Amino acid sequence: MKKHYMNVPIYIWIAFLLSIPFFLFFAEIDLIVSSLFYKDDTFFLRGSLIEQLFYHSIRPIIITISIGALVIFFYNYFYKKNILNINKRTVLYIFLVFSLAPGLIVHAYFKDTFERPRPRQVVEFGGKKDFYPAYTLTEQDKSSFSSGHVAAAFSLLGIAMLANKRRRFWINITLIYGTGMMVARVVAGGHFFSDVVTSFFVVYISTHILYKYLIEHPAKEKALESS
Repeated sequence: MKKHYMNVPIYIWIAFLLSIPFFLFFAEIDLIVSSLFYKDDTFFLRGSLIEQLFYHSIRPIIITISIGALVIFFYNYFYKKNILNINKRTVLYIFLVFSLAPGLIVHAYFKDTFERPRPRQVVEFGGKKDFYPAYTLTEQDKSSFSSGHVAAAFSLLGIAMLANKRRRFWINITLIYGTGMMVARVVAGGHFFSDVVTSFFVVYISTHILYKYLIEHPAKEKALESS
């Protein structure tokens, strides 16, 4: 049995596809999970230092990586160097990793299409909006589904995959950071469980596909040409 499809493990595809009907037909799981972190009319981490650290950390990280990649690219180009193997294709890859899934799929499509209220905005947790399952169209003009911060956090996985040394270490670091973002957003009442899980799947899958066709395949073709 083939273990990967389009560079993504089969079990990830299966888990993602099964999660869609699960979150639709067992929507109570979102209320149950969020209720674990709701007490005395507030969510545990709402407004806390931990929430703020995760919430505000991802933007400067992405900006620093993006600017750094561009600076190295121009240096390599003008001085005929090859620092960190950053060339035109690598810059394109980094741009797509940060913009395709987190930007176009999550922000431009999911959020604007489904308009789902956040946990702290629904009636069950002291808000005024009705609760809706994931993947359900609403007219609430909110942006809970899916999580933009979690999508952005896991997009760093694409950068870790570029590492030539200690690749597994950097991949694990980004997965830990992304998981921390998931937990922080749920415990603070910023997102439902289905919001963060969906963002993880969307970014994980898109990142591995981009890596396969923009980084891995060209490298193999170049190696064959030079052999």
